[in-house]
Amino acid sequence: MIDLRSDTVTKPTAAMRAAMLAAEVGDDVFGEDPTVRALEERVASELGKEAAIFTPSGTMANQIAVRLHCRHGDELICETTSHVLLWEGGGPAALSGATVRPIDGDNGLLSIEKLAGKVRPDDIHSTRTKLIWLENTHNRGGGTIQSIDSIRAIASWARSEKLAMHLDGARLWNAVAATGIAADEWATHFDTVSVCFSKGLGAPVGSALAGTQSLIREARRVRKLFGGAMRQVGFLAAACLHALDHHMPQLVVDHANAQLIASAVRETAGLKLTPGEVASNLVWMEVDPSIGSAKDVANRLREHGVLVAALGDQTLRACTHLDVSTADCKLAADAIRRHARG
Repeated sequence: MIDLRSDTVTKPTAAMRAAMLAAEVGDDVFGEDPTVRALEERVASELGKEAAIFTPSGTMANQIAVRLHCRHGDELICETTSHVLLWEGGGPAALSGATVRPIDGDNGLLSIEKLAGKVRPDDIHSTRTKLIWLENTHNRGGGTIQSIDSIRAIASWARSEKLAMHLDGARLWNAVAATGIAADEWATHFDTVSVCFSKGLGAPVGSALAGTQSLIREARRVRKLFGGAMRQVGFLAAACLHALDHHMPQLVVDHANAQLIASAVRETAGLKLTPGEVASNLVWMEVDPSIGSAKDVANRLREHGVLVAALGDQTLRACTHLDVSTADCKLAADAIRRHARG
């Protein structure tokens, strides 16, 4: 099977497994795992932040960020299709008592124009707006990239409104690969940044949250509260370090392979790219009811050796990654052209 359901389906390479086996470990709750410490220092350096904390998942990293910036009754503002709103189980409300105010963007992307006037008034009847939340690349927006210029403008506005800024950078490495803009240049505009190693970089587990020393000190308390404090976990941190050292160049290949899939979608009646241009490794498409449902099309492709994700009644996603080659993606594109319509 050519598995295009997600970039989370990758398996550790032989070299990554060897790095994991060789990792020096210790009790991370006591701060004694040298490999975890090395990863956290590396992430902080890459993002230009004072400190970072290793977490088992991107959802946990994001939810720790919510807790750092918001108290019960506070509000964060994000784009309507953001991961934190759609796919984190209502975490802001359940874990931090925070409300989420969604703002419709353009393919997942926000702008000053969209945010203007959205800060709640200082009034006892209103929740308190505390946090602006951006996602880059934006998954449900179609793998779109929030431009660095728009981020600068939003960050300047947020500071003027005394709001904190968080970046859900689960696929920030893809934004770096697509634009050539370094990770720290993106991160400098945010108080906290989460990044993921188990998506495009191919590690089996792991994310990180970066920020100031004081924020990350508090993040360790919150991670413990949320059940995310781990012990001899250096073997997982070693996989993440290996990914940072060796898998970054693959992201450019993934983006090129996504264009092969996108071309096939454009050439197939009954399928439509949403958005029309593919910016990174995610290819979202809508299925015209005339050729069936998303599940119908996914099942046809499965019969011909290609897995894609049905993420709505008429919505499909294909995602390129480390474990699918250019040759695989050419075969998948051919299967879409030949078999998506039945």
